[in-house]
Amino acid sequence: MTKVIIFDLGRVIVPFDFQRGYNRLEKLCDFPAAEIPARLRPTGLVQRFESGGVEPRDFFSQLCGHLNLRASYEEFCDIWSSIFLPETLIPEPMMAALAQQRPLVLLSNTNAIHFEMIRENYPILRHFRDFVLSYEVGAMKPSPLIYQKAIEAAGCRPEECFFTDDIEEYVLGARQQGIDAVQFQSAAQIREELRRRGIETA
Repeated sequence: MTKVIIFDLGRVIVPFDFQRGYNRLEKLCDFPAAEIPARLRPTGLVQRFESGGVEPRDFFSQLCGHLNLRASYEEFCDIWSSIFLPETLIPEPMMAALAQQRPLVLLSNTNAIHFEMIRENYPILRHFRDFVLSYEVGAMKPSPLIYQKAIEAAGCRPEECFFTDDIEEYVLGARQQGIDAVQFQSAAQIREELRRRGIETA
């Protein structure tokens, strides 16, 4: 029996497009948008930020060094968070209906800048009982540690947790910890998956 429903955040609840941020950054640095991710990737800076190993202002300072970025911290936070699109992939009425039936937990690879912005701008998050965030846990999916933290937050056995994520590797990581997990495709697909588990959304 499913006792707790666990959702990923990006591209499951909130859609995003990194290109939106790169396009804005290129106007303030020495590199075209297409080169920015390739320049950052070998540094591991983003992964360290999302694992809680770098504080937001230190992340900004180091990123400025890698890109020769000319912006204030506030300008950067606005650009860094501009990747998110306004309409959620799961309708809020569906999330509200689920929250009335089962506790909801959010499990996300994210960072302090992004999550602060999302909490302020996406009221749908009010339906969640708990948040398990990579930068707070100190580990990112598919690390077993972050799934264990999610199971602890759920307060039930792994097989009593239903989890959905858009990335197959992260779904497999959850299954390895005993969690009932499926890869996210659409709200309609998740509605059907939950119906099969005895949970109606509307």
